Amino acid sequence: MKVGRSHKWYYDKGVWRDKKITPEKWLISFESTKRRAGKAPEGSGVPVGTEYHWYILAHQMVKKLDANSYSTALNGVKFKLSHKRSDKAQWNISDVTQRKHLIKILKEFIRDLEIGNVENYDESFAQKTEKTKKPLKPAKNKRFTKKEEVKEAEIV
Repeated sequence: MKVGRSHKWYYDKGVWRDKKITPEKWLISFESTKRRAGKAPEGSGVPVGTEYHWYILAHQMVKKLDANSYSTALNGVKFKLSHKRSDKAQWNISDVTQRKHLIKILKEFIRDLEIGNVENYDESFAQKTEKTKKPLKPAKNKRFTKKEEVKEAEIV
């Protein structure tokens, strides 16, 4: 899919598990089947059986509604660490290389967080706050700056 485009998905009834490690640290897991909201264009996409490894950085905003219910919204960004083609037995890169990529991503995120440029990673958060905040300068990270340039070029 081209940069700047989006998908809409529906998640079947899933299972979210939390495990409290400390008052501020929790382990989470979520499992569900996700289904495209519309139909995939004929001939698009990857072959059935293709796998992906994503890393997600996100905000989870939660409000207690009653003794047994919470509303929840998750907004953030996901980074592709690797993929495994349907006809291959191995991932495209090793676990060690995936870890190196993740470390680089996290270091870049920390840098952007320190300079106040995290909205580049959280589009929905940026859209919600753009009316109340003045725009931030683009990230110095060329990888994200290029995406922003492509987005602007597609809009024009």
